[in-house]
Amino acid sequence: MADTLTFDYTVRDKNGKTKTGQMTAPTQKAVSDKLRELGYAPVSVSEHKESLGKKEIKIPGLGEKVGLADLSIFARQFATMINSGLSLIRALNILAAQTENAKLAEIIGKIRSDVEQGRPLSAAMAEHDVFPKLFIAMVRAGETAGLLDSVLLRVADTLESDLALRRKIKSAMTYPVVVLIMAFFLTAAMLIFIVPTFAGMFEQLGGELPLPTQVLMLGSQILTKFWYVVAFVPFLSWQGFKKARKVPKVRFALDKFKLKAPVFGPLFHKVALSRFTRNLGSLLKAGVPILQALEISSDTVDNGVMANAIHDVVNAVKEGESMHTPLSSHEIFPPMTVQMIAVGEETGAIDEMLEKISEFYDQEVEATTESLTALLEPLMIAVLGAVVGGMVIALYMPMFEIFNLIA
Repeated sequence: MADTLTFDYTVRDKNGKTKTGQMTAPTQKAVSDKLRELGYAPVSVSEHKESLGKKEIKIPGLGEKVGLADLSIFARQFATMINSGLSLIRALNILAAQTENAKLAEIIGKIRSDVEQGRPLSAAMAEHDVFPKLFIAMVRAGETAGLLDSVLLRVADTLESDLALRRKIKSAMTYPVVVLIMAFFLTAAMLIFIVPTFAGMFEQLGGELPLPTQVLMLGSQILTKFWYVVAFVPFLSWQGFKKARKVPKVRFALDKFKLKAPVFGPLFHKVALSRFTRNLGSLLKAGVPILQALEISSDTVDNGVMANAIHDVVNAVKEGESMHTPLSSHEIFPPMTVQMIAVGEETGAIDEMLEKISEFYDQEVEATTESLTALLEPLMIAVLGAVVGGMVIALYMPMFEIFNLIA
């Protein structure tokens, strides 16, 4: 596909009114031809030039990202404008001008240009990977049904709920991570600055040191001599972990471990169930066909074990079975969830039942997060105390032995 450029244009419509705008195309001639096809008389077409003051320096990997919060605000504002009677083009123009996220504003501008050229909104959005499949599928269904404003509001609600779930997980994980980082740096500081001061004393005492003290002294020597290597260990470990997660088998094993992990396993399980039921319910309520809704939901649960279970459901539904039958054969779906889905299928209100299930698990996540926080605070303090206390005891063990001999 040829590289596209952004062009500023000025045209006159059939009534002689002057209009300005932007359009992306490979060449200036392509813009002029498209404008004539749309019934406009081109006055001027020129390549868009950014002023030096507005031009940003872009560093690969460090550019501004588009997050769920940005997308939910965009969807809610877009819905409000359409509901107020604004045309798609005008609403996109306003959003492109007022969106604070520079990357998203640029993308909205490109979407507006594509819509001006006659492309459906969902097709224009699908060109940009910042929009989740769920977002695009719901917009496509909204366009078909003529209910774009209400569907966009539902998209915003879904994204905001997912964002709230992620924040709860982060809040539960933040405290133990901070304590572990503190323990790492505290241990390193003691090994580099405090333990060496005892080395000379131990040499003067003579004799064989206790094993814990020997291990501590060896760690101090290694860290003191090769601190620049050890300093990169956390960074290299994290990069290696991120690369390993991209391997399907490793990712699946990690997802399986997350669900069975002590302390945090129940939280991850409830989050996955909440995400699946909410996303599937939102897609079905928007009018997305059941098979497509299930396939999109499997991509958004962020857990390979649950995604595999959903794929089994897709295959069963293709064969004419109901959803709850294959769900019941997977341990990851609790009996209560399966039974509620079965009731929803029987009553023809599966979308509403899925919404109730997601609300239940949202409350469960909230309760689990609070109980985890209460449990982890004293536990992590005990871990930190054990690390520091263990090092202090290892340092003083030779002295205790001398005192015993003297006594």
